[in-house]
Amino acid sequence: MSLRSLADTLLLVTLSTACLFAGAKRPNVLFIMADQHRADCLGAAGNKFIRTPQLDRLAARSALFTNAFVQSPVCVPSRASFFTGRYPHSHKNRVNYTPIAKTERLMPAIFRAAGYATALVGKTHIYYEYPPTADAARDTGFEIVELHDGIPATDKFSAYVAWRDQHDPQAAAVKNYRMYAKNVEPGRNPFRAVIDDAYTDTTWTGQTTRRHLQAMSAGERPFFIFCSFWKPHSPYEVPVPFDRMYDDVQIPLPAPTTLDDIRRLPEPLQKLILRGKPEYDMPRDELEWIYRSYYASITQVDREVGLILDLLEKLGKADDTVIVYSADHGDQLLEHGLTGKNTFFEASVRVPYIVGYPEHFKPGKYDELVEAVDVLPTLLETCRIDSPPGVQGRSLVPLLGTSDRAYKPREAVFSENIIPEVITGGRMEMPYVAGQGVAGIRHPDAKMVRTDRWKFNYYANGQVELYDLKNDPGETTNLAYESSHAATVAEMRGRLLEWLITADEQDQIAPRWLKF
Repeated sequence: MSLRSLADTLLLVTLSTACLFAGAKRPNVLFIMADQHRADCLGAAGNKFIRTPQLDRLAARSALFTNAFVQSPVCVPSRASFFTGRYPHSHKNRVNYTPIAKTERLMPAIFRAAGYATALVGKTHIYYEYPPTADAARDTGFEIVELHDGIPATDKFSAYVAWRDQHDPQAAAVKNYRMYAKNVEPGRNPFRAVIDDAYTDTTWTGQTTRRHLQAMSAGERPFFIFCSFWKPHSPYEVPVPFDRMYDDVQIPLPAPTTLDDIRRLPEPLQKLILRGKPEYDMPRDELEWIYRSYYASITQVDREVGLILDLLEKLGKADDTVIVYSADHGDQLLEHGLTGKNTFFEASVRVPYIVGYPEHFKPGKYDELVEAVDVLPTLLETCRIDSPPGVQGRSLVPLLGTSDRAYKPREAVFSENIIPEVITGGRMEMPYVAGQGVAGIRHPDAKMVRTDRWKFNYYANGQVELYDLKNDPGETTNLAYESSHAATVAEMRGRLLEWLITADEQDQIAPRWLKF
């Protein structure tokens, strides 16, 4: 075949493909992620104290999964699982601020290759190379990048910080946008932010997303937008008027945790909770204000989500846009004596998961066990894009009523993490030391398996936990060492082993060797 004939053939194939999709345009995708948003902090999920009217509005027309679990309770490994559809032990991105392997195919790159216009606004935390620059984010598949990873070490790469320097009258005097106000009157929120609501990164993330949404909606290509809020991640600064929104609300607090309670936990958990300056005995009034500020930060995010939904409707894109709302992990909020995350307790590993596509996905509450790795294959099937090899999640499209295939519910979900957490900066004096692990815990990679009723955690030093979630939802009584539960321990250990053995399929038999 001549080069000209070949070119003509390729052109014909291209035109045929264009015609094929001309009458069946793929839906747009809007993936909204919050950082450290607990599953139980959502009005639609039954929380009677929090104000999330816009997320509740989204949930009312979407599928709300009440048992959604992340594959690692820490930012980077969890986000890597969302973006690859693969478990942490497979993609091997295990610690914050570490690059992911260039062999991993990431969500934005997959959508871009399928003809989507792609944009990032806010925090990504997934890069092939560091430092976390806009160019590094573009390498992962984003065409438009408005980057803000949200901590001082990354501020020099932040589009938000550059924007605030230009627009906020206080920017020169108040460089630390996480700073608490001084001289707060007694009885008021001690976590009130110094900077105004209009200049917070939450407001910036929402309005910047809307700006790009407006522009991309006018384009010829479908769009994939990843809108990623820093909040409600700590610290707990919250601007006026949100700082007073929960002043008179008596939010239920977790039961106090004693040092004796902590000493009964597996050693890796003890070291995690007691690292640095332990907070397990913090004053109850301080904890109360933390809860109020945490709830208020979610309400501020909720407002921005509502404005995004309003714009989608105004642009006429609400019906042909798949919307996902989720979080990379939760927050202990001093349950079990720990703030932050990094554990396998429900507060850390269970997250909100809302997925909506009007007239395609059946709205309602879904109690099935689902995982973060399911997000990618669900979006790809919905958008008629083939999943790349190695994806370990499963599409939820059959469950949502838009497929002839039957959906086989999961019997268990899994999570894994380095416990105690690697502190790469050394500020808590718990770095990784080759041959010694972290804080003396050798190869500290812990694993979790959870069914409807049972949760089993295995730590690298051989210690284990078994919780009966039906009778002990607070995960307070470890049954792993009671002889009456030996059979359950064996069953859960077997589930964990089977998962580790079967999650990956090896591709070492290269096609070239099969030609002989």
